[in-house]
Amino acid sequence: MKFNKGWWKTAVIYQIYPRSFQDSNGDGIGDIKGIIRRLSYLEALGVDCIWLSPVYKSPQNDNGYDISDYQDIDPMFGTMDDMEELIKEAKNKGIGILLDLVLNHTSNEHRWFLEAKKSRKNFYHDYYVWRDGSEGDFPNDMRSVFGGSAWEWMPELQQYYFHQFSVKQPDLNWENSKVRQELYRMINWWIDKGVAGFRLDVIDQIAKDPELKVTCNGPRLHEYIQELNRETFGKDNYLTVGEAWGADTEKAKQYSNPDGSEFSMIFQFEHICLDQIEGKEKWDLAQLPFLQLKEVMEKWQKELYGMGWNSLFWNNHDLPRIVSKWGNDAEYRVESAKMLGALLHGMQGTPFIYQGEELGMTNADYELGDYQDIETKCFYKDRIAAGYSHEEVMKSIHAKSRDNARTPMQWDDSKNAGFTDGKPWMRVNSNYETINAAQQMTDEHSVFVFYQELIRLRKRYKVFVEGKFSLLCREHPEIFAYRRQSQEEKLIVICNFYGRKVQYPNPSDWKGKKLLLSNYEHSEESVLKPYEVRYYYQCCHD
Repeated sequence: MKFNKGWWKTAVIYQIYPRSFQDSNGDGIGDIKGIIRRLSYLEALGVDCIWLSPVYKSPQNDNGYDISDYQDIDPMFGTMDDMEELIKEAKNKGIGILLDLVLNHTSNEHRWFLEAKKSRKNFYHDYYVWRDGSEGDFPNDMRSVFGGSAWEWMPELQQYYFHQFSVKQPDLNWENSKVRQELYRMINWWIDKGVAGFRLDVIDQIAKDPELKVTCNGPRLHEYIQELNRETFGKDNYLTVGEAWGADTEKAKQYSNPDGSEFSMIFQFEHICLDQIEGKEKWDLAQLPFLQLKEVMEKWQKELYGMGWNSLFWNNHDLPRIVSKWGNDAEYRVESAKMLGALLHGMQGTPFIYQGEELGMTNADYELGDYQDIETKCFYKDRIAAGYSHEEVMKSIHAKSRDNARTPMQWDDSKNAGFTDGKPWMRVNSNYETINAAQQMTDEHSVFVFYQELIRLRKRYKVFVEGKFSLLCREHPEIFAYRRQSQEEKLIVICNFYGRKVQYPNPSDWKGKKLLLSNYEHSEESVLKPYEVRYYYQCCHD
């Protein structure tokens, strides 16, 4: 599949979490054939590319982010033939496939690690990060993201191996050039199969230095990324997105430099992390500092203009549903879902839609026993041990668990929401009878139809891609408004971020503009209804 240079600037990407998208064989787990079955839905929505969370062979300790074979498909998702069919059928509909790659670590069941742990002299031993020591005397006090020490003792070797995530996810040693070349060969193998690009999981952690307790943005990081680029996807116009939790705007400019030496763009999370207590974990909840949200979004829009490229997202497989997080998932679910989508899609960057976002799907209505996520289970155990009450811990889990994004896709109002004929691997959210794709595709006022229009507008008006960003109503406590302006076009985006009517100032440059989009049928001139959004447009030659 050939792509024009910079094609991803006008594209809209749709993320699929395969085990929760569509089951085709009744085993309760979504699969590749299920995705093929739903390609027409994605074509109707209007997206250009599918970001596919990992479907590689895996023990599924971390839902596929623990890969045991990069060049095979996990049987629960299908076969390599199924994968090749998906690439082909998606291409026929003008949709590319973006693979999710984990290059920081493998599963402890990967053949490299199985060999590595046999002997210190084994060829593959140095593929991972090891340190000498004695049992119980850790090399240092570094902690795993999932809790406990980041060092695991191997008595047969009298060594510790390093794992930033699960104990079953040993970190690769990128200082070993043989490791890097193995990974490059694998990536080129997938390129030859016709994929459109890659999302690179926790890529800012590959250049780690455990001695200095450095995990993100290590000293050789950009050296490695530039080599990766030269050896693989940099040879053509592939879409590449690096996940970089620790990135600031200056680092992002390097990652997404227009010279094409590293990635197309990165995922950064500064805006997403604003509703947690500074210096604490994501689970420690705080009210959203709205004015700061505007400042952060403005900073990324202005700093990267002409110097890099933004990814635009509210949701992914690791995050709670945005309509539950910062919208209103009850009285104003439809209105707030539309507002949040429009606010984001009006900015410069490539929009990413996470499955179900286009329906306004909400956080899960789960009890503790319903949760499947390893991070959530570890958090509950650790907080209870630390003396927190069950109620306190569950409040954080209901708000922030990754499983909020992983509930099965809600296709219709039939049993299990049309996701499976069997028992779903994870309980379907109980609101599927009122929130589902079948109902929304025929409702002109639905969230789905609104997202269709957002995508159409982006492709029709160049200002969405080219326009320079200017924040408006900076100090207003309830309105998020901004201008996008190019040489030929002007776009004004006005959002009421909250669930009450609000009057807004009416600057002169808002007047006389064409109302391009709104989430209400009728609007008052100087009043925004709860969660109301408006797009005003003007051709500068008019």
